[in-house]
Amino acid sequence: IEFVDIAGLVKGAAQGEGLGNKFLSNIREVDAIAEVVRIFEDENIVHVSGKPNPMSDIEVINLELILADMETVSKRIVNLGKDVRRGDKTAIFEEAVLNKVLPVLEAGKLARTVNFVDEEINVIKSIHLLTMKPIIYVLNAKAGSKRVDTTDLIKFLEESGAKWVVVDAGIEQELS
Repeated sequence: IEFVDIAGLVKGAAQGEGLGNKFLSNIREVDAIAEVVRIFEDENIVHVSGKPNPMSDIEVINLELILADMETVSKRIVNLGKDVRRGDKTAIFEEAVLNKVLPVLEAGKLARTVNFVDEEINVIKSIHLLTMKPIIYVLNAKAGSKRVDTTDLIKFLEESGAKWVVVDAGIEQELS
């Protein structure tokens, strides 16, 4: 297993903000995402939004991944147009699969929430959608610091069937 540390994603990344497309292209290369989510308050550690809000942080990242996938799917549908009009059965099937996932993305949901059959999964895998990748949430707590309210976060993680672990990244770093 190889781990790649990719700098944080900011709102607007799908439109090129922050590391933008470079960040998103790095994610396309990985098999899974470990999303580190800060759940502590510390006035000496700056948060991009001013104050830690784990649910907001997850929502921003998910939205940027969804927007990038919407662009990928939309472009692929356009590129298939000529072959679909010619009656190419493979292109027609691929277009149907993409039209199955596009409304889900437009509704703000991850592509992996769609129930695909085996043949459809092969199509989806071929376009490397970011929101198909498994995500483990690493909830970063800091010993001695006040934790933010994680009630909504834990509810979201449980309802979505997500995997998560709580760690103290500072202690982990010291140990390594």
